[in-house]
Amino acid sequence: MVDQSEITKADIMTTALCHHLNDGEVVIMGAYSMIPMLASRVAQLTHAPNLTYIAGGSGAVNPRLEPLVPSSCDVRLLKSECVLPLPYVIDFEGKTEIDLFFAGGLQIDMHGNCNLVCIGDYDNQKLRGPGTVGLPFLARAGRFAVYTQTHDPRTFIEKVDFISGPGFFDGEHYDELGIPGSGPSLVVTPIAVMDFEEKTRRMRLVSTHPGVTAEQVQEQTGFELIMPDEVTESRTPTSEELAFMKKMDPHGIARNSIR
Repeated sequence: MVDQSEITKADIMTTALCHHLNDGEVVIMGAYSMIPMLASRVAQLTHAPNLTYIAGGSGAVNPRLEPLVPSSCDVRLLKSECVLPLPYVIDFEGKTEIDLFFAGGLQIDMHGNCNLVCIGDYDNQKLRGPGTVGLPFLARAGRFAVYTQTHDPRTFIEKVDFISGPGFFDGEHYDELGIPGSGPSLVVTPIAVMDFEEKTRRMRLVSTHPGVTAEQVQEQTGFELIMPDEVTESRTPTSEELAFMKKMDPHGIARNSIR
């Protein structure tokens, strides 16, 4: 029996991402990816032992460090099954070899487009981000999961100021555009889990985390979410999953990253 008071918001996010991974898949993530790294390790230790994950800019393939390190570019990750040079990683991303790409952004819109470039007009920026990095390749991955450690109207806006990571653009279907991937499949935040409605490709609420209502999620979103007839409560980790999270992350780098 899991003591619910021990479960953090990040644990629930990790659980949602973990259960979105399948055995035998190849997944990749960016630099600030403690939660996806933890989700990938828990998946490997439970339902997806043949999952392969690439830790971002380090190029490390299946690092199994204990404890978890704070960045997927940490030099300690070089203790792994193998290390890919950065040009190989970029080439790999562009050749539709990735089953799932973990992505995020300064802004995320109703169609899953992500912005890591800047807030405001490009020539008169209010805030400069890290740039496109690997996000232009999102459309070439089998699918991608969006995760963010904030959920508010500044992050979730109707239309991003700059598309550095393409979602469903203005609601277009990938097969109509001749794009090889299938687009964003999941959005995980500190308060909810969303997916995308099949016809309009607009973001749809799937579940709310314990103690959060659908109305509260909508209030914190800068556009109208599609609301299904039934909104469930987000899955919390099993005792086994929580034990692995604690073992992998004893210092709370991921588990306590959301206040």
